[in-house]
Amino acid sequence: MLRDNQQFNESIKSNSAFLDELRQKMPEFFTATKYDEEGNVIESSAFDNDKFQQALKEHNIDELSSGYRLDFIGKNYAKKQAGERPTTVIVPDNDHNQKEENKNSRNLFFTGDNLEVLRHLQQNYANSVDFIYIDPPYNTGSDGFVYPDKFEYSDDQLKDMFAINDDELKRLKSIQGKATHSAWLTFMYPRLYLAKKVLKDTGVIFVSIDDNEQANLKLLMDEVFGEESSVGEIIRKTKSMTNDAKNGLNYQHDFALVYAKNINSLVLRGEEKDNSKYKNPDNDPRGAWISDNPSARSGGPNSSFEINNPYTGTVDFPPKGRYWAFAKSTFDEWVKSGKVQFKKEVKEGQRGFIIKKYLSELRSNFNLVNSLFGTENTYMNQVATKELTTLMGGSYFDSPKPLSFITKLIKYGTDSDSIIMDFFAGSSTTADAVMQLNHNAKDGGNRQYIMCTLPEPTFKVNSDGKEVPTKGGEAAYKAGYRSIDEISRERIIRAANKIKEENPLLTDIQDFGFKHYRVVPPTQETLEKIDYDDQLQLDLFDDMIDVFSSEKLGVAGNADGFDTILHTYLAKDNYKFDVPLQMKDFAGIQLPYVNNQRIYLIANNWRAENTRALVNAIGKNELVVQTIVVYGYTLEMESLRELEIALNQLENKVNLQVRY
Repeated sequence: MLRDNQQFNESIKSNSAFLDELRQKMPEFFTATKYDEEGNVIESSAFDNDKFQQALKEHNIDELSSGYRLDFIGKNYAKKQAGERPTTVIVPDNDHNQKEENKNSRNLFFTGDNLEVLRHLQQNYANSVDFIYIDPPYNTGSDGFVYPDKFEYSDDQLKDMFAINDDELKRLKSIQGKATHSAWLTFMYPRLYLAKKVLKDTGVIFVSIDDNEQANLKLLMDEVFGEESSVGEIIRKTKSMTNDAKNGLNYQHDFALVYAKNINSLVLRGEEKDNSKYKNPDNDPRGAWISDNPSARSGGPNSSFEINNPYTGTVDFPPKGRYWAFAKSTFDEWVKSGKVQFKKEVKEGQRGFIIKKYLSELRSNFNLVNSLFGTENTYMNQVATKELTTLMGGSYFDSPKPLSFITKLIKYGTDSDSIIMDFFAGSSTTADAVMQLNHNAKDGGNRQYIMCTLPEPTFKVNSDGKEVPTKGGEAAYKAGYRSIDEISRERIIRAANKIKEENPLLTDIQDFGFKHYRVVPPTQETLEKIDYDDQLQLDLFDDMIDVFSSEKLGVAGNADGFDTILHTYLAKDNYKFDVPLQMKDFAGIQLPYVNNQRIYLIANNWRAENTRALVNAIGKNELVVQTIVVYGYTLEMESLRELEIALNQLENKVNLQVRY
């Protein structure tokens, strides 16, 4: 589990994530891995640059780029982080998750570092998310952002990883605890890179920002998603008056940068068009229609012809300074098809014909999405503050986003069954917006959300052991909230209750609950134990399951170590957290049987009789098992060998994976 990931991370270079992505998309440009007779790797797979360059020449691609790129201190470190695996575990909040309103919910809330959460979700939510909205730190100097990474690698390791000298190492470490542009970019890069990988090909991401980092964010998004994937920017009016405009500019807006995973697959849908004016008074077989404007501002000789009415003999020309919006040949075809309707009576000043615009000809039933939001003050910060204060009974967040703003964005970029993610959840406006949209949508909304936020404390402990509220956390601390994530979850609960209270006849079809998980690192004592020498016997250690219980990890939720290990494995193995799971008994020890194909052997005191019971159940076809995953710390070498031998004797091959 963690030991395997730690060893993997040590091998990751700054270009590892990029090469892995290339290998998935263009495997033909990678050499095959070579093995010796014993199965040991003697030559790893590598990118064949000569073959790639030859392919470019064959396709007449001579000039690859203009040479422009974004560089910043920490970029290589950020790229390495994008390729690393999680070194944390997923701890279910059983007290919360087992409540009636939550136990069957598909909504997810993660408390923890969003970089680690995104690493966990790379498997079970890869290419699954339809819509991402994030409101990251703006790096204004007053929003509390500092680069949080502690550079867990030694100086020598860092120099070796990135082939840098002492001066370059000093520059890299200079961003630690700082709020420079480079620090902010280093923070954002791996999160955006991993966010892209969970998006569907049809997915879209909206990132809110102000002018402090807007230009840098645009360059970073261009690099991660590609310039061609830029959809544009939405400008939101945030306030009417700047309190202290020293430079004379009344700055009233922020931005939301919009990028597609695949620009050719994205379609944003604005408000639904009002098509009530389309009628069919003449029973036209092509259906309902309205009269279309036949003129245009521009044209040429082919669009300035006269039109004769065969019934009245009247002649029409384009209005002065305009042209017909069609060529003569097109008009003649329309006459034959019935799209043109000549009037049998023409009053003075009227045209003698009608061009029918059929409802069936509309390319979309939705209007375009406007890039300007809130010129009428609908989406300003003060609106968001008021609605959150009303719901929560206090003002606990600086600059929350208005519910109506996020609701519209989600509406424009999703359909009824979309998955929406926000990994800078803050006050959970996005989760509230998903519930509001599901409730009010005409599409029978069944959207699902995934939220993530840090357990940022609302207090600090002084040297005398006394708790003191943090700057900006006074109101929340006095209200009993010890961390920001508690407020975030409470907002979801209150918003759900408000919808249900206002709609007493509401059925139970809508999902108002959520599953809660904490993503936390193991204790230092546990880290020391998992970094053992391979020659030591596993049974020398303490209970290596219980060390991952919520109690031993110092968090709430009443989860035992088995729960934590299982949920961490489920994410790693591409299973969502609502995967079908049964507990099967094997001579007194129960193991999870997942999705009718995989067994997780997470147990203490596993003996020969347990192995016999497991193998007999598989051999008698009582269970269909493709893979058995063994939590290696609790199985003695002798028991593991017995299991391997017994499985090899089965007619059907069972894959055995031992993890540390």
